[in-house]
Amino acid sequence: MKIKLKVTGMTCAACAARVEKAAKSVQNVSNVDVNLLAGTLTADILTQNQTDSIIQAVQKAGYVASVPGQTDISAPIDNDTKKIKHRIILSFSFLIILMYLTMGHMLGLPLPAWYQNDQSALLRAMLQFLLTLPVVVMNRSYYTKGLMAFLHCAPNMDSLIAVGSGAALVSGVFALLRMCYAVGYGDLNTVMHYSHNLYFESAAMILTLITFGKFLEARAKGKTTDAIRQLMDLKPKTATVLIDGLEQDVPVDHVKIGDIVVVRSGGSIPVDGIVVNGRGSVNQSALTGESVPVEKSVGDAVCAATTNTEGYLQIRAEKVGDDTTLSQIIRLVEESGGSKAPIARLADKVAGVFVPVVMSISVVAFTVWLILGQTFEFALTTGISVLVISCPCALGLATPVAIMVATGQGAKLGILFKNAEALESLHNVDTVVFDKTGTLTVGQPSVTDVIVCHGDKDTLLCIARSLEIPSEHPFAKAVVGYTEHIAEKQTTEFETIPGQGVSACIDGVRYLGGNQRLMETYGIAVPEYSEYRKIGKTPLYFASCDGVLIGVIVTADILKPESSEAVKQLRSLGLDVVMLTGDNEATAKAIAYGAGITHIVSDVLPTEKAKEVESIRSGGRKVMMVGDGINDAPALVSADVGMAIGAGTDVAIESASVVLMRDSLFGVCDAIALSKATLRNIKQNLFWAFFYNAIGIPVAAGVLYPAFGIQLSPMLGAAAMSLSSFFVVSNALRLRLFHAKFVQPLRESKGVNVSIQEETVMEKVIHVEGMMCPHCQARVESVCKAIAGVQNAVVDLKKKQVTVTGDMSEEAVIQAIQNAGYEVVQ
Repeated sequence: MKIKLKVTGMTCAACAARVEKAAKSVQNVSNVDVNLLAGTLTADILTQNQTDSIIQAVQKAGYVASVPGQTDISAPIDNDTKKIKHRIILSFSFLIILMYLTMGHMLGLPLPAWYQNDQSALLRAMLQFLLTLPVVVMNRSYYTKGLMAFLHCAPNMDSLIAVGSGAALVSGVFALLRMCYAVGYGDLNTVMHYSHNLYFESAAMILTLITFGKFLEARAKGKTTDAIRQLMDLKPKTATVLIDGLEQDVPVDHVKIGDIVVVRSGGSIPVDGIVVNGRGSVNQSALTGESVPVEKSVGDAVCAATTNTEGYLQIRAEKVGDDTTLSQIIRLVEESGGSKAPIARLADKVAGVFVPVVMSISVVAFTVWLILGQTFEFALTTGISVLVISCPCALGLATPVAIMVATGQGAKLGILFKNAEALESLHNVDTVVFDKTGTLTVGQPSVTDVIVCHGDKDTLLCIARSLEIPSEHPFAKAVVGYTEHIAEKQTTEFETIPGQGVSACIDGVRYLGGNQRLMETYGIAVPEYSEYRKIGKTPLYFASCDGVLIGVIVTADILKPESSEAVKQLRSLGLDVVMLTGDNEATAKAIAYGAGITHIVSDVLPTEKAKEVESIRSGGRKVMMVGDGINDAPALVSADVGMAIGAGTDVAIESASVVLMRDSLFGVCDAIALSKATLRNIKQNLFWAFFYNAIGIPVAAGVLYPAFGIQLSPMLGAAAMSLSSFFVVSNALRLRLFHAKFVQPLRESKGVNVSIQEETVMEKVIHVEGMMCPHCQARVESVCKAIAGVQNAVVDLKKKQVTVTGDMSEEAVIQAIQNAGYEVVQ
């Protein structure tokens, strides 16, 4: 059983290491993972009673652990930012005055005459102390947390700050007391000596700069959860439910499975369900990353948080609340962002001993400079600088912030990583193994050839459509879909012949439609068309009962429109592509060659797919398996990375570590590209964190002083330490700029036919004010698409803009948006 706890009080990677160690000390607790960024702890336990034991162990280590309540991502970060902001404003107010009085003369700034007199030395010292005291009080949390960590023998970043600024403060107070004592004995020389060795401004500056750094860090951290926050904002608050034939608006939490929900044009769908009445054009971009709306009619599935851009839908609720696709996506993104990637292990090991090592270096530096004959002030400055320049936070944040941003960005693109390990492992993949049916192919029969044997093509298609409309067979649906432009005729005496086909009377004549066995049953001689059968195609024969063969319609499971281009893109990334299928060799070759795949493994039983994947891995290859069926589940688990197509079965999705929410192979390419970008970003962060500490700590310890006379000021050390963490978080936020690198082909309603616009079309970006929610988004898109010549309109709520493409009048579009109640900004 896995549990998740909220942990407060952690400030750096050393804290996270301490909490993890405390949780692991509890008997029968395993797989402990502490996320510094999210402030969470996850662990595997045997019984629920162990939860209390873990909480007690964490509290004994000096931190507070609790069972989380209702998920709220934004509140903790926002509250921290507001509190820190108030502290910064007040701290800087006192610090500016303090710095003006202590260092203003170095810049030639005017100071009061009384302040510069030697007789005012004690007054100057007392004034500096009084200005420092409020800064210390406002930022006292560093001392309370840092000293508490000391008492628990687990020093952390707060301990370093407390010791560093505390040493400067204590030194200043000591100097102030010495000055008071000297004044009582009229010893002016002692008073003047200590007046030049006050460290109050250093203590105040260290605390203020560290707090300012935490403010920047908190703001940056807040942006790492923007993706999850935006997903949460998509949840509708109310739903319109049919109750006793009347429409009633109820809170979405009150909707039950089986309720009929009404969604009109521009409305957001509140539940996962099946359309039972009406039709509509549904924008699924929030879940799948594709902006092209999908036509929905009776029998089609719809998901919560998608928008009905036009039309009217009645939906039977199948999944509500936390069971909806959106809620599952949010949970997966949270869990993935909170998990730990293998690359973080080195940083964790270093962070676990970082603070004690830094404190030891500080003591050694202080002692060595005293032994070498330097003054106490010099040695103290060196020791304090070592403490405040070291940055365990940069080490602790290097990986989790990048993981959090990447998983959120992936969710926007319809790519769900179930854990950080999958995100990291994906960049090492060198072989991609595709299942055939439903992955490379559409997964359902489509018409590929029409052969007319008697009469004309329209007559053949009319008879075929009329015969097949009452049938539910997949071949029948393929024929009906292909002939939707043909008017059917009334049939009578319809009959389904199991395993063979159908028959019915049309205009008083009985017709047959089905396979070769059906024709043989009625004594009708037909060609075998073995050339089609060899490549996996199925001929459907249509004839009259008097023995006249009207024609043949050939069906097959065809390649998805993007399969060949996706394979081409994967090869351009240096990956080997393999097709794994249970079909015969001839059929497999036909599909594989059409997709541009030369490495084929055919005639594989479902139980043997996993063995084939293991065989490829045994050759030293890093394998990703991409599939969608139940028979793919073992192979998905056996691969280094299993990727399930979102349109596939629940079993396949559960078995995979990466899920593509859209039924497109371009998502495979984008997932690999995102993984590579994330690992590159993490390595940059880790390099900076190690490089900064490896260079900064020795410089602060004074290694450059003998040769170059360079001694690092504690104030500069504090500034550098703050900027280090901010740099790491800001660098990770660059992943928010990652976008899909592989263009999706535009699909029609059922995702089978492809329409690619070849001529040049105008694209216009219009900035619109007043759009606040998905309803506004759907409204603006709808009015734009109603304009003559507009091919598509896509609204970006965040950027407050609509991108309109087509051959249209810009003035007409602007006027339509304004008429809808929104403001166009020129």
